Amino acid sequence: MSLTRFIITALVAASFATGAAAQRGTGDGPVAAACQDDIAQYCSDKSHGNRGVRTCLEQNREKVSQACRTALDTTGGGQGRGRKNQ
Repeated sequence: MSLTRFIITALVAASFATGAAAQRGTGDGPVAAACQDDIAQYCSDKSHGNRGVRTCLEQNREKVSQACRTALDTTGGGQGRGRKNQ
């Protein structure tokens, strides 16, 4: 296989992988970063694209890490929906 063909094949494969990740909505914001372990434990079946993960984290608020609660309180439309002091 020539180098050019290899590069083209690799680029095509990467574009498919990127498209699949975008459809799944893998989240890359501060909540996704701070809550990575909590998402894996409590919300692995939820989608980032439709607020499913954030809603799940909010529903499991008492179980998630302090760092995750802080990220929920300081980001997003409602910024913790008024729960900053809890």
